[in-house]
Order: sequence, then C-alpha cells, then structure tokens
Amino acid sequence: MTASNEAEATRTHPEFLGGDLVSVMLPLPLRASYDYRVPRGMRVRIGDFVLVPLSSRTQSGIVWGPAVNDISPNRIKEILRHHDCPPLTAVAMAFIEWVAHYVMHPVGGVLKMAMSATNALDPPKSSTGYTLANRSSKIRMTPERERVLNIAGMTSPQLAASLAQKARVSPSVVKGLAKIGALKTISIINVEKNYLLDPNHPGPKLTETQAEAAKKLIQAIESSKFSVTVLDGVPGAGKTEVYFEAISSAVLQGKQVLVLLPEIALSAQWTERFRGRFGSRPAEWHSDLSQNRRRIVWRAVAEGKIQVVVGARSALFLPFQNLGLIVVDEEHETAFKQEDGVIYNARDMAVVRAKLGNFSIALASATPSLETIVNVKRGRYDLLHLPARHGGAALPDVEIIDMIKFPAPHGRWLSSMLENRIRETLGAGEQALLFLNRRGYAPMTLCR
Repeated sequence: MTASNEAEATRTHPEFLGGDLVSVMLPLPLRASYDYRVPRGMRVRIGDFVLVPLSSRTQSGIVWGPAVNDISPNRIKEILRHHDCPPLTAVAMAFIEWVAHYVMHPVGGVLKMAMSATNALDPPKSSTGYTLANRSSKIRMTPERERVLNIAGMTSPQLAASLAQKARVSPSVVKGLAKIGALKTISIINVEKNYLLDPNHPGPKLTETQAEAAKKLIQAIESSKFSVTVLDGVPGAGKTEVYFEAISSAVLQGKQVLVLLPEIALSAQWTERFRGRFGSRPAEWHSDLSQNRRRIVWRAVAEGKIQVVVGARSALFLPFQNLGLIVVDEEHETAFKQEDGVIYNARDMAVVRAKLGNFSIALASATPSLETIVNVKRGRYDLLHLPARHGGAALPDVEIIDMIKFPAPHGRWLSSMLENRIRETLGAGEQALLFLNRRGYAPMTLCR
C-alpha cells in the first residue's frame, strides 16, 4: 500500500535523541502528559509508542512532543522501551485532542480508545512451521507419513497441529518426520490474511441514477479534499451498492476505508453483501471481538495491511495510516451516540476526522437526521438522492386502521380488518409480522 500523507507527515517530525526530554501521553484519565528522558542509544519521534515507568508499574504511551513541565532533571525517569509499531499519525493525534476538547474529557481518556489493544504494540511472536524437504528413499514410509509429506508438498509452511489435522495424524508424526530430515522447519509469523480485496470484482449493474450518484462520490474522493456527501434514498434504492463503488475507487487509489454501522447485528448481512461485491470479507471491529482478533486487526490497520474496516463507533479511533474515505451507514441512528465514559456522537466525530484528514465522508440514510438535513440546506453538505427502489420494486402500501370505526371484538385486541388481512396473507403462503409498541408491560390482560 502506498504511503499516506498522514504517515509521511509523521515521519517529518524531528527526532529526539539520547538525553532529550519528551512528553509522553498515557492512556489514562489525565489531562496532561508526563515528561521522560530518552535513554542513550534510543531515537524517538512524535507519535511513537513507548513503554515508561509509572510509579511502581510500567505503562505504554505515546510520545506527544518535547517536554512541557518544569521538573528537576534528576527527578525525570528514562523511557524503558520503544515499541516496534508504526507511530500514530499527526492527524490521529490532532483528532484525539479535538475530541477531548470538544467533549471536555481528559486527552488520556480519549487516547485509551485509540490504544484499546496494547498487546498489539509489538510484532507477534514467530512459531515453527514445517515444509517439505528433499525426499529420500531411505525413509521408512507409512500411510500416515505419506499423507503428511503429500500435503506438505502442496501447501505453504504449516504449524505442526495444522499439518497434522489436514493429514489426519497426530502432531508427533509431523515432528518425527522433521527429526529424520523429511520435513524442514521454518520460522513463521502467526497472523491472519491481509484482508486483500478485489476492487475490480464484478458487482451488480447500476441504474442510470445510481451510476451518476456513484460517479459524484468517486469524484469527491479523487479530489483529495474534505467534503461531506449525504446519500439519501428510499429503502431498497441501492445506497449500499452506490457507496460500494466509492469504496472500490478508494481502494484502487491505495487508501484505507472505514464503514461505520450502528449495530453489530447489522454487520453479518452487510458483510455478505460486501463479500459478494469484493470477493472477500472486510476486517470487523466491535466489542464482541476476542482479544486475539482485536490484536490482529489493530496491528494490521496500523501497518496499513487492512484496506477496509467495518465496525461500530469505536472503530473511528483505530490507528489508520492512510484513511481516505469514511462511510456512515444509517447515519440517523442513535446507536452512534456513546453515553458513558467519553460521551460523543460517532457520526459527528467522523465528519471531524474527515476534515482533519482532508478527505471525503459519505452519510447514508433513508431518513436523514434533522441535523443532517439542516446542514444540507445550509450548503455545508452535498446531497445525492435516489428516488426509486432498485429493479422497479414498489414500496408497500401503508394503511392506518381506525380502531373507533373498526373496533376489536370483545376480549380481543386485533381489529377484524387486521385479522382478515393476516388470514389472507397466511392463506397465500406468506408470513405476517406484528410489531408491538411496548415491551415488558401489558396494558391489559386477556384470560381464556
């Protein structure tokens, strides 16, 4: 992936050499940074992740700049270690400070959301992999050994357990073949695939209106300037397929993309549509991920190996190196608001992140929020409207039943008109779904 302007700007920061004093921001609810001395032989820049002593323990933090506190030099402790991790970009640091100031929260508390996977600050440990060596006729061959050697010759280096599982043998068979020289060992890194997508993977044919909307989104991305585009349209109008075209364009330009969804439950259906369009799944980021998966995704995002991330509001604070497009789907949803800890609206903060990074953001919704509508009317946001459903599908007829004119029979709570419609639906082999406007409380009780 090509280097981003964000990452390049971070590399131009001056180096701090041994003996220099720097301020380190810690992911704790603190409003100020702590000063530390760079030890002899170490070099750090602003944005680097470092390990420092804090009272009787150690804590990872980020070099935030030169020392700012007036402390006696003999009281300043040295940095313990420089984490082997790409630095946080200058734009990401500015975003953290902006959010902290706007929501009146300590900078360290906001930084904690960006350092939510501290076990990813160092590269994953290597493991022993096994691959085929030169086969020799002197090896006493058994069916089990034959299966292992055949599979090892057709695949990349595998862990002993993985190779044994594929060959339906125990790991001891694999290790035994390595001892006699039939397999050779190779050091491998246990990481997931790089989530590489195919932006040219064929997708559904767009209508003329959809293609025009996609073209305007792509033009906004190619301009490399900040812009907010509202993608409005009736349900089923193809908004997702339109912004998929924008994602394809961003990926082709070597940029990373973030798609924010309001609910984790929505990501399963959305992910299947994404895989159908790009031939692979995107990386996911939400609270239900295991610690190991969080480490893998966080590290891959920081290294620029992940092209597209789909996630909940916390994904906004991932350490992107080359973020070039944000899509906020269902932007009107209240689930984008975090009500505890750092209180913020991810939709609004996503707009700020795009402005600081000087790139495009798309807000998609069939029912845009009032704030978004006002921003469109004031000319702050551009509007793309999709007036018709894809494929000529029509919206369902909606009819209000007046319960005064059509009262429910005694002892019942459904009107006769609704009961008749349900019977007609079931008789046609279709399904009916009733939404109740209350939960956990019954205004009346029917006894039979």
